Amino acid sequence: MGRSNLNAIFAGVLALGLAGCQSLSEVDSTASNSPTYQGFVGQNAIVTGSKHYAAGNFGLAEKSFRAAVEATPANSRAWLGLAAAYDQLGRYELADRAYAHLLKQEGRKASILNNQAYSYILRGDMNKARPLLQEAQALAPENTIITGNLELANS
Repeated sequence: MGRSNLNAIFAGVLALGLAGCQSLSEVDSTASNSPTYQGFVGQNAIVTGSKHYAAGNFGLAEKSFRAAVEATPANSRAWLGLAAAYDQLGRYELADRAYAHLLKQEGRKASILNNQAYSYILRGDMNKARPLLQEAQALAPENTIITGNLELANS
């Protein structure tokens, strides 16, 4: 599976379920310290980051996802987007930190392990990618993206 296909799939996964967001102009700016406002800011930043990521604007995607993480630190989609943007920018040390945070927060989920493994594929480190992909595949054997990444790591 090619890098552009995976980027498109990632952007689609991030955008899933976000169509119901309101625009910023509809939010009362006097409530800027409330959890509801912070949640809205985080969701808005995720939508923006997903659009930038899909368009290949990884620097802008990183900025948006970082804003989402700062506004809603428990939001896994924000962390996943941030890690993926760091990968695309070649900022692997920062991507590693984001994946470590995700794994601590969410546990060893197939989607996180797959993305972390793909990060190693981007670096050319198939020895680190393979065991992560094997674990991800054991958790989600029907996932064709994981299967494709495992084939890529084995080739």
